[in-house]
This record gives sequence, structure tokens and C-alpha cells, in this order.
Amino acid sequence: MRGELVRAALTLFTEKGYDETTVDDVAAAAGVGRRTFFRYFRGKEDAVSPDHETCLARVDEVFATAHDSEPLTPLVLRAGDRVFDLYLDNPAEASARFALTRNVPALRDREAASVDRYRRLFGRRLRERLVGRPDGELVAAVTAAAVVAAHNHALRTWLVDGARPEEADACRAAFRRVETMLPVAPDRPDDLAEIARRLERAADRLDRAGPAH
Repeated sequence: MRGELVRAALTLFTEKGYDETTVDDVAAAAGVGRRTFFRYFRGKEDAVSPDHETCLARVDEVFATAHDSEPLTPLVLRAGDRVFDLYLDNPAEASARFALTRNVPALRDREAASVDRYRRLFGRRLRERLVGRPDGELVAAVTAAAVVAAHNHALRTWLVDGARPEEADACRAAFRRVETMLPVAPDRPDDLAEIARRLERAADRLDRAGPAH
């Protein structure tokens, strides 16, 4: 039923106009009454937005269930991947939402607020994992902003290019290029320091052994 209401809303908002369409119009188009509509949505703007509440919960679950030793870079990328499911699983709806969001100021402001919620969630979860690191607060803030910005850039590019289903994997890959830009790396400085010490010892042994030929 929720899907039927979303599809009816997107169709009416696109064809008739967002401001010109009422909740009663959407409910009637979906073959239900006004009361049924409000079981799923607080208002007509909710019928346009993706299910951010569910997605935020899924992103939070990724952090909550991750092992304490999991490196932060793959963890934030894995969490970021969950957001794409809102859009890539239904390209036609994603494209219609994108067009409406660009043209309706109220929807544009609402989407901007949703983006900030993702940034704050990533930031909070990263701060928890960076407790004790001298620059933890800054690293968490910059990483959260970078992940959300990379996600939005990749998704916007995909939508502008036509939201083609065959390009969904390329969209995810474009997002994952942010990996080399994240300040959370290195995730395990102690391990990296130990690796550096081993390489130095190996180099010393080679120097003492002399040329191989």
C-alpha cells in the first residue's frame, strides 16, 4: 500500500503539480481513503521523500554491529552503500523524485535537511570510534562530511545522466573513490608503525648482507 501511494503521489505531482495536488487526490488515485494515507505518511511531502527513517536505521545498524577492530575506512564505505538502496533499487521513482526535488522549493529544503541527518549520524558514530585519538573530533567531522558529499555527488551524476539501471554499479564505484580522500586512514596507526619497523629491520639486514650478485 505504501508503494501504491508513493507511485500515485509521484505521478500526480509530476503531471498536475505538487502544490495543485492534495492528499485526497493521492489517496483517490491509489484507490484508498484519506485515513489510509495518513497511516503511512504525515503529509504529502512524505510520500515523495525516500524512506529516510528506515535507511538511517540501517546505516546506524552497520556501525552498531561492526566489530571493534574493523578498520574505519571500509566501515564507513559499507555504511554509505546502504543509502544507495533507497535510490538504485527503483531508478524510475528515483528519477521522478529528483525532478520534483529540483523544482519544488519545499521538497528541496526537506531533502537538504535529510542530508544533514546522515552527516550527523556518521559524525556521531565516528566520534564514538575515535575516542582517545587527539584529533578524533575533527577527523569524525571531516570524514562524515566527505562520505555524504561523495554519496550525493555520485548519486546526482547518475540521476542527471538518466538514472539508467545498468549504470547503478558505476554509481556505487564512483562513491567508493572517496576512500583515498578520507582522513580516517590509517585506521590502525600502531600496526602501521610496526610494519614500518619491520621493513626498516629487513632493509638493515639486506645492507649488512651486501649485494646479491
